[in-house]
Amino acid sequence: MSAAVAALARVMPGGGGQSMRLVERNLLVFRKNGGWLVILSGFIEPLLYLAGMGFGVGALIGRVGGVRYAVFVAPALMASSAMNGAVNETTFNMFYKLRYLKLYDTVLATPLRILDVAVGEVTWALMRSASYAVCFVIVMAALGLIVSPWAALAAPAALLISIAFAGAGVMTTTLMRTWQDFAAVQVALLPMFLFSGTFYPLSTYPPVLQVVVQLTPLYHGVHMLRSFTTGDVTAAVLLDVLYLAAMGTACVLLAVRRLDRLLLR
Repeated sequence: MSAAVAALARVMPGGGGQSMRLVERNLLVFRKNGGWLVILSGFIEPLLYLAGMGFGVGALIGRVGGVRYAVFVAPALMASSAMNGAVNETTFNMFYKLRYLKLYDTVLATPLRILDVAVGEVTWALMRSASYAVCFVIVMAALGLIVSPWAALAAPAALLISIAFAGAGVMTTTLMRTWQDFAAVQVALLPMFLFSGTFYPLSTYPPVLQVVVQLTPLYHGVHMLRSFTTGDVTAAVLLDVLYLAAMGTACVLLAVRRLDRLLLR
């Protein structure tokens, strides 16, 4: 996994290999502090939702969109897990490093640049999300919730979701000033989790709300993963990919500008 993420970091614009020095530092701290428990907790939460909603409520609902409700809801929970993992890593943890630990002031005394810091934190968030994605796909396969060979693209698609939200998380962190600002992050995440087609088809919403939902990034992540795991792949998936890739790129570039002002002023 580390080799794959390292390769990804090298092809990100301007990231080079220097950003991996920051990733290595995060990995050492992660191991020392027993971070695997955090990974486990982040993985168990969507599984509990899957058991409760997919199989519990699903037994009452039956089929949605031509598939079992558990098959319908599982990719949405996978997308939500990718979102939460990426955002938590690049907001709460990064805020502590930026405002209190002053880690990046020290990092910039080395050959690393501002772009390396942003790319390094996004890459580290991807490593966390990759573990969620792979484990989730394995569980879905074991439970018979994958009905198409297109599901082989589910894990890479989850990483694209993570890139988009990790970039947004880094940018958001540069705007935060106190711990109370995290309440605003949750205010943004919770409605997306509930109203991005996670538990119900888009067609169940009023027309105006359908338009709003389709503008949210998590909806595109949910739609993309659901398309792959159910085999309902259309040209709309390309729009999902372009949306998330553009979001991730734009947010990282904005974050670099903000970090430049904060750390090099």
